[in-house]
Amino acid sequence: MDINELAAYGYFFLIVFLVVGSYSYIYHLYTKKKDSSGVDYEHYSNMALDDDIDSTPVKPISDEKEK
Repeated sequence: MDINELAAYGYFFLIVFLVVGSYSYIYHLYTKKKDSSGVDYEHYSNMALDDDIDSTPVKPISDEKEK
């Protein structure tokens, strides 16, 4: 086994590892949409596209101060 064959095996296993890691990360993102405090940040994803002055806010604004 020369260095070229060893590099080919290393490259193949690196690609397989990256594909599996990417798919598992994407699966994690779509299955756990809320963080530990219960906030769903998927509502904020459209904020960059829908940023007109008359757009509805993502989160309702209350006049009461939070304690």
